[in-house]
Amino acid sequence: MKKFGFKLITIDKKCKARVGKVTTPHGTFETPVFMPVGTQGTVKALMPRDLKDAGTEILLSNAYHLYIRPGTEIIRKLKGLHKFMAWDGPILTDSGGYQVFSLSKLRSISEEGVKFNSHFDGREIFLTPEKVIEIQEALGSDIAMIFDECPAATKDKAVIEKAVHITLRWARRAKKHHKLSSQALFGIVQGGTFRDLRRESLERTLEIGFDGYALGGLSVGEPKPEMLSVLDEILPMMPTDRPRYLMGVGTPLDFFEAVERGADMFDCVNPTRYGRNGTAFTSDGLVVVRNGKYQKDAAPIQKDCACYTCRNFSRAYLRHLVNSHEILGAELITLHNVHFFVNLVKNMRAKIRQGRFLQFKKAFFNRFDPETR
Repeated sequence: MKKFGFKLITIDKKCKARVGKVTTPHGTFETPVFMPVGTQGTVKALMPRDLKDAGTEILLSNAYHLYIRPGTEIIRKLKGLHKFMAWDGPILTDSGGYQVFSLSKLRSISEEGVKFNSHFDGREIFLTPEKVIEIQEALGSDIAMIFDECPAATKDKAVIEKAVHITLRWARRAKKHHKLSSQALFGIVQGGTFRDLRRESLERTLEIGFDGYALGGLSVGEPKPEMLSVLDEILPMMPTDRPRYLMGVGTPLDFFEAVERGADMFDCVNPTRYGRNGTAFTSDGLVVVRNGKYQKDAAPIQKDCACYTCRNFSRAYLRHLVNSHEILGAELITLHNVHFFVNLVKNMRAKIRQGRFLQFKKAFFNRFDPETR
């Protein structure tokens, strides 16, 4: 069985954008890469074959949610997460650190770990850095994340500093407890928008030593210029021989900004969430398919898109499905969105190889209208 590895292939000569290759026990993928989010062992509204057809190379799932339902032991007995969800490619599992942020009303944090009242049935569960590692080892994911405290955006430096330090202590415990040699373990850098705390978090996380490094605690409410300032400061300080994962940052414009600064991996629920709500991403901007002006529109979502949806269906038909509350509408628009995100980042790789990433970015920004239509 192949172990985890990362090889830097090339860097654009005009910026810090880079192409790399990641090897895992379940195959290889190149970076930059977008990971569709399959929180509960499924990318909402899509089958694994749809994901393959869209060009998906790696999926993200979530240890917290799978621990609650169906339970770690069930997945272990059914030969791991790959077999359970019929996905034979690489899988990254998030640790549940984001749920420390998103479920803040249902949890309490201590030095030992986090007590949650399950969002599903209210039962009390307690997750420690060690327990989260055990869950991810049982799932058998190719890349596991440490358990971290992901705080909401705030100008209260004491709150962010506390999260940095507890994340570092949890990171040491996670690294010590991790035993599955075929599974990579990524550390997470916190620090909010305080660059001195980000530097401290990165330096001390590097001292612990991980297979890859993630930037967490961004896109949680901070102004976009502040997020970009953090990327400017921290990404160049991250090791060149390890993947750099920007967690939860997920609009096309964000990808360009982050790739230009040297980020490698991305995930976000936007393609599926927007798809279920009848909104499609295109190179021109967002198309709200349910709008009345598309009632008789024979054009596809995007004319130059090669996805199954755009090859076969009109905006008029998709609008009919969405407004009739037909499940197929959510499926087809989600499929287009995932295809768009995956292949946009794939095209970035091609432009980096050609030394034309910045031209590609400029052309996209000139065309993309962030307003919905």
